[in-house]
Amino acid sequence: MHTDLHLVYMTAGSKEEAHLIGEALVAEQLAACVNLIDGMTSIYRWEGQVRCDTETVIIAKTTQQLVMALTDRVKTLHSYECPCIVALPIDAGNVEFLSWVSNQVKAL
Repeated sequence: MHTDLHLVYMTAGSKEEAHLIGEALVAEQLAACVNLIDGMTSIYRWEGQVRCDTETVIIAKTTQQLVMALTDRVKTLHSYECPCIVALPIDAGNVEFLSWVSNQVKAL
């Protein structure tokens, strides 16, 4: 099975920013696919205050080997001082889809 694959969960302040990030990740083969989910509400503490904002979720599919490169690239594109970028391992799934993900990203 493709145990080296990861989902990378991220957020952006706008759909436009999320789209630019997602397009760059796919074009540069750091992710096989990126999903954007617009209109998410985030409640969080920042600089001592509880805040509530609308954000866009970004979910990228990639390999464990590319998670750090993907993270570094997102940080250069992102407007946030401390963007949410969290990688989660994929344990199982549609083998054909997981193979496709592996074949779409660059090999290290």
